[in-house]
Amino acid sequence: MNAIKNIAINAYSKSAAALFGLVFLAGCAALPEPPARPVLYDFGPGLQAPGPAGAQAPLPPLALETVDNASLPDGVSVVYYRLAYADAQQLRPYQAARWSQSPQQLLREALQARLGQRRAIIGTAGAMATARAQGQPPAVLRVELEEFSQVFASPVQSAGLVRLRATLTRPSAQGENLLDQRLFVAQQPAASPDAPGGTRALAQAAEQVAQDVAQWLETSGY
Repeated sequence: MNAIKNIAINAYSKSAAALFGLVFLAGCAALPEPPARPVLYDFGPGLQAPGPAGAQAPLPPLALETVDNASLPDGVSVVYYRLAYADAQQLRPYQAARWSQSPQQLLREALQARLGQRRAIIGTAGAMATARAQGQPPAVLRVELEEFSQVFASPVQSAGLVRLRATLTRPSAQGENLLDQRLFVAQQPAASPDAPGGTRALAQAAEQVAQDVAQWLETSGY
């Protein structure tokens, strides 16, 4: 009788353990999965090596102010796109894609890298104050980013669009004198209709704009 009772107890224990295991596994399966982290993008490594020394005469120093953004909230790192064929006025965010920094900061770094190849770039208030005190205030470049998005002409065709307004001024005892102002627009086709294609196209468009700004300043004699 005791043997039969022990067998029954052992069988019950095994059944209870198996049932507990199934409940535990079911509970684990019911737990929500952690949300996937957004993929971070930037403009790439940039210049891999400095240009040849002495190839061209250096240009005058230039003060580069922080890039402003007229179309996006300050500090936002979301990758945006527009469906021009449906509603071009609506900015839409990619849920799983982010810039590593705000577009303003990325564009400023691209401008500084390009302009700094042939001139000294002054980017802090302290350096600017020192230049003023020495009686040699450089020209000041202010840039306003008006558009920075991937624009879809159709569901399968898109381009990275960068539009910015550059203003050049010269400090004086009376304030600042306007030297020149220009609007720059660059579009680069995206290789694919998604965030990887759009961010790559936007990086290429930003580099094109930086080159255009550098050429404009050089041609204008600044």
